[in-house]
Amino acid sequence: MPKLIAFNNVTLDGYFTGPNGDMSWAQNDDPEWNQFVIDNAMPEGVLLFGRVTYELMTMYWPTPMAKENNPILADRMNALQKVVFSKTLESPSWTNTRLVKRDIAAEVRKMKQQPGNDMAILGSGSVIAQLAREGLIDQYQIVVHPVVIGAGRTMFEGLENKLQLKLLGTRTFQNGNVLLSYETTA
Repeated sequence: MPKLIAFNNVTLDGYFTGPNGDMSWAQNDDPEWNQFVIDNAMPEGVLLFGRVTYELMTMYWPTPMAKENNPILADRMNALQKVVFSKTLESPSWTNTRLVKRDIAAEVRKMKQQPGNDMAILGSGSVIAQLAREGLIDQYQIVVHPVVIGAGRTMFEGLENKLQLKLLGTRTFQNGNVLLSYETTA
C-alpha cells in the first residue's frame, strides 16, 4: 500500500506562503540544500497538487530553464505521474497529469488501496488540510526556514482536531533550514 507524504516549506512563524502567495523566502540556495532536494525527490511515485501549486509548478518545471538549471530534478518532476485536485481547472497541461474534480478524500483513499509507489503532496496547503482532517496523510516532512514573515497562510488552516505525530528525525542544513519528519500516530 502506498504511503502519502506531505512535504512543505514553512517560515519560523508557521506560514507556508506569505501574503499574496509569496514564497520568495524559501529560496535560500546552497550546495548541501540543493543536493538534499535532488536526493529527496522521488524517482517514482505520484505527485499530488492543488490547483494553485500545480499552476506554479507548470510555470517552471516543463521549461527549458528548469532543464538547464536542474536537469535531474526537472526530469523527475516531468516524468512522475501527477494528480491535480481542482474544481476550476479545465484541463491539465503538464505531461502525465490527471485532473480530479470530485471528492479529494475519496480519491486518495482509492489511490492508497491500489498497489504502487508512494505519493507526495508538494505545497498545496488546502489539500493537506483536507487530507489531514481525514487522517489520510502518513508522514509529514516540514522544512522550517530561518525567516519570520509576520503574515500568510498556515499549512493546516481549517483543521479542527489536533494531529498526534511522532518524530521520525531531524536534519539541520548549513543555510539554517531544519527538516522535521513526522509520522501520524493514529
